[in-house]
Amino acid sequence: MIRGPIPVHHQFVFPHGAFLSGEVTPVLDFDASTKDRPVQQRDKTTGEPVWSVAVTNVSPDVRAADKTVSVKIVAAVAPEMPPVPPAMASLGLPFVPVEFVDLTVTPYVNSANNRMAYSFRARGFRPLAVARTQEASRG
Repeated sequence: MIRGPIPVHHQFVFPHGAFLSGEVTPVLDFDASTKDRPVQQRDKTTGEPVWSVAVTNVSPDVRAADKTVSVKIVAAVAPEMPPVPPAMASLGLPFVPVEFVDLTVTPYVNSANNRMAYSFRARGFRPLAVARTQEASRG
């Protein structure tokens, strides 16, 4: 029986590439936070802080409404300091092409519309070479 997050390869979820399209931000723990004191969520298994980033999936098979997803990053970094993406300007692109490390997916039923949805989580991300990204988007 499968329980918990399911490990998946980056190319399975993002066959034509994944592009960071937002800043890496802390995920708030709504149960522990108060109005005056926000508390960052911690991973239940590792205790490490949890971050979130908007990601654009450029696969032509993905519906327009599903092009942007959120990926949670569990990262052992200094407190109050998010994982840092590669510089966008140095790549000459408006978005940062990345590959997620130790990506998992957790399917669930979205109670708002009773449809299957997916939650993505990774241990981190690494930059992709521009040539490799361009090659993937053509293929």
